[in-house]
Amino acid sequence: MATLVSIKSSPLEDAEALQKAFKGWGTDEKSVITILGHRSVYQRQQIRKAYEEKYQEDLLKRLESEISGDFERAVYRWMLEPAERDAVLAHVAIKDGSKGYHVIIEVVSVLSPEEVLALRRAYHNRYKHSLEEDVAAHTTGHLRQLLVGLVSSFRYGGDEINPKLAKTEADILHESIKEKKGSYEEAIRILTTRSKTQLLATFNRYKDDHGTSITKKLLDNASDDFHKALHTAIRCISDHKKYYEKVLRGALKRIGTDEDGLTRVVVTRAEKDLKDIKEVYYKRNSVHLEDAIAKEISGDYKKFILTLLGK
Repeated sequence: MATLVSIKSSPLEDAEALQKAFKGWGTDEKSVITILGHRSVYQRQQIRKAYEEKYQEDLLKRLESEISGDFERAVYRWMLEPAERDAVLAHVAIKDGSKGYHVIIEVVSVLSPEEVLALRRAYHNRYKHSLEEDVAAHTTGHLRQLLVGLVSSFRYGGDEINPKLAKTEADILHESIKEKKGSYEEAIRILTTRSKTQLLATFNRYKDDHGTSITKKLLDNASDDFHKALHTAIRCISDHKKYYEKVLRGALKRIGTDEDGLTRVVVTRAEKDLKDIKEVYYKRNSVHLEDAIAKEISGDYKKFILTLLGK
């Protein structure tokens, strides 16, 4: 379930209120948060349109000039349409090199086939390159094969399962992980072509046959970027809510908060399933996510993030 508390409003009145918030010696950040932090994706796009029509100015560019830091980055990404936001996340991750591969995997592994296709179109329109092209240009070897396969995949989205295939491919994955050689291409083929429903059946069969989860086995052997990438992909496909809880936990418990990771989860999931992720976080950490966040960040960024969390 979503955490966003959306309020009905007039796009033109919201545009006018934002323009008023920008006037004077300092921006009225409270008004920006009150308006944008309580509007759905459709409402936000209508506000952008109304603002540009009335003031002949791109609202996103105006926001960039009026606010700054983590607050600006969070608001900017919140204001983008989902596919364009995913494209921005992927592009930043590619520029980050090995530090960003997990973000690319996260984005394309959690999205539906149609959403991945929309991401690829948005990426092409925004950066004048294909996502596959840029991923391939910045990676090598088996990691490149896995990432290119994931970003270019258009999986079957139905619920049908082939139990015999799940058994066969669970064994293939086991051999690939156990030996760390020889079966990588087959492992990549399985993870980049099978439906998520089929993959869940394969992962469950792996645990039944080999006495441990595939993610635990990979974690034991994740000494290189490729195996770490496999681990991330399987975690995201298996249970993305648990994966996001781990991202949030890592962002908040490290020395120096990972604001980028925190922002990414909150702005991408606030209209989808952030309430469920909050529940997973509480069960895992015995503290409410809002309370943990409130202790680690401050200022307008804190107010905005907590607003998206439903506070």
